[in-house]
Amino acid sequence: MKNKNVKQNMKFSKIQKHIPVIIIACVVVITGAILFFSSDDIDKVKVSREALVSEFTGAYVEDIEPNGNIVEMNMTASESEVEIFDGYKTKVWSYNDTVPGPEVRVKLGDTLRLNFTNDLPQETTIHFHGVRVPNAMDGVPGVTQDPIKPGESFVYEFTPKDAGTFWFHPHVRTSEQVERGLFGTLIVEDDVDQKYSQDIVWVIDDWRMTEDRQVYEEFNTPMDLMHDGRWGNVMTVNGKLNEVLDVKPGERIRLRMVNASNARIYMPSFKNLNAKIIAVDGMYVKEVFDFGELELSPGNRIDIDITIPQDADGQVFELVDNFGREEIKLARIEVAGQAVATPEFNFPVNSEVPDWTGASDIEIDKEYRLNARRKTGEGMGMMGGIEWTINDKAYPDYDPYTFKYAEFNTMRFTNESVRLHPMHLHGQFFKVIARDGVPVSEPYFRDTVLVYPRQSVDVALVPLDKGLWVNHCHILEHAAAGMLTAVEVR
Repeated sequence: MKNKNVKQNMKFSKIQKHIPVIIIACVVVITGAILFFSSDDIDKVKVSREALVSEFTGAYVEDIEPNGNIVEMNMTASESEVEIFDGYKTKVWSYNDTVPGPEVRVKLGDTLRLNFTNDLPQETTIHFHGVRVPNAMDGVPGVTQDPIKPGESFVYEFTPKDAGTFWFHPHVRTSEQVERGLFGTLIVEDDVDQKYSQDIVWVIDDWRMTEDRQVYEEFNTPMDLMHDGRWGNVMTVNGKLNEVLDVKPGERIRLRMVNASNARIYMPSFKNLNAKIIAVDGMYVKEVFDFGELELSPGNRIDIDITIPQDADGQVFELVDNFGREEIKLARIEVAGQAVATPEFNFPVNSEVPDWTGASDIEIDKEYRLNARRKTGEGMGMMGGIEWTINDKAYPDYDPYTFKYAEFNTMRFTNESVRLHPMHLHGQFFKVIARDGVPVSEPYFRDTVLVYPRQSVDVALVPLDKGLWVNHCHILEHAAAGMLTAVEVR
């Protein structure tokens, strides 16, 4: 009996000796199981930059093979007169004597050759907003080209890489030259455009006019600089006070809207008319959504798909702006005539737009703090004593930041001011991934995003176009007062 107890004690002693190891093993197994089966913890797993780049693949092309067709046109910037008000001639600066300038249309794969002549009393350039052009064609003096002097010419030549709605304007004394009327549209067509009953562009602009119906010629006033830029007292669509689109019942319309205003933000919508947003800033969305849910800030474009009801003969649909305190009528669609068959096809979308779920957990590569400060020294009176700054520097004092080509990059716009700032990045598209630290899921790319007062906006991009590109506020008075920097992609 004694020997039996001794053997049992020895056996227990051996087991006892391994108890710590057994306990640790159990803890590891149990912990692993908890981690494996806990959805909360799975959500916290950090997504890799490599995975986000992989998800981006195919969202849009890096380059395009020209089809050999060259669309060549001559364009001259000059002083001219246009009739905005019935019976009155308003002195403007214009492209080819029209405001907006010529509607330039090319097909995807075409090469645009624009023979530009400057007949203005000032230097100027042309910047093709939202178009991924070769860096030398971006039109920014001091960054990508020399300014074009009065009497001189320059040839802009490139093959647009993306189909969509784009526009062009000067990048010299922009707040003055755009306000005087220098802007136009570039439409890059794809096969979908031919399916619509009509493909229409509406360029929305506001003007600050005097009582004699002339452009108010005091630019960059202290009031404009200290606030949200130059907001006009007259609004036009395609240079007209009462733009009307005539349609028939049943027609399906692609309506492209461009905000060419210096500073005014719009929240456009139609009354009693269903319309879907199919593209933002020229690029197709992943999923269409209701028109009226997205602001149109300076530089932004929105393409909408509208089907006119078969029983709408005699109806009028008004485009109104609801961004301010009062509703403002901008334009209207008038329906008349015999109903026609409605073109039937799926909404054009880009199913390759990445979701980038978890992208907001990626460390921010570069923060841009947006603010203002009192200007000191010479020129203070001219600029109203205000400088708008990015990271405490006002252009031309800036530190270019380098983004990594074809890699996942992030940046944050932190608005430390109480003013609006639509931030525009040249040469690249990006996606908004968070606002005030809260993840958001926008099913589209942008090239311009509105940052509200005291707000932060995080964006992500995979740069495919190398070069030095400016990054600035598209309230043109803010950019004129220093809110401009540059990034380099290499």
